Amino acid sequence: MEELVGLLRIRVKKGINIARRDSLSSDPFVVITMGSQKLKTRTVENNCNPEWNEELTLAIRHPNESVNLIVYDKDTFTSHDKMGDAKIDIKPFLDVHKMGLEKLPDGTEIKRVVPTRDNYLAETSSIC
Repeated sequence: MEELVGLLRIRVKKGINIARRDSLSSDPFVVITMGSQKLKTRTVENNCNPEWNEELTLAIRHPNESVNLIVYDKDTFTSHDKMGDAKIDIKPFLDVHKMGLEKLPDGTEIKRVVPTRDNYLAETSSIC
């Protein structure tokens, strides 16, 4: 049995001005995959500005796996039309968690500074 690294909670909020795939509008839904896991939002019918406001949870078993999001237009008699996709690397989130920086205020950017001849660092540092 594989060891669980942690849980990843994903909030799928909304889409803005997404493409029309049918004659008048679209019936979008989002599919989220990570490894063999697959989750799906509800379908928002006849809407190019859908609001899902759903929270989905994935189990992290392999930190190197990315989270894949695909937005589809639901079709009844044919295969669903792909409207767009995104791939999210979760390693930066896991790195922040390891550093104990979860309680930083929203909007805080964390950057890694690599040692060079100009900055006199002996090893990599993190700046918040």
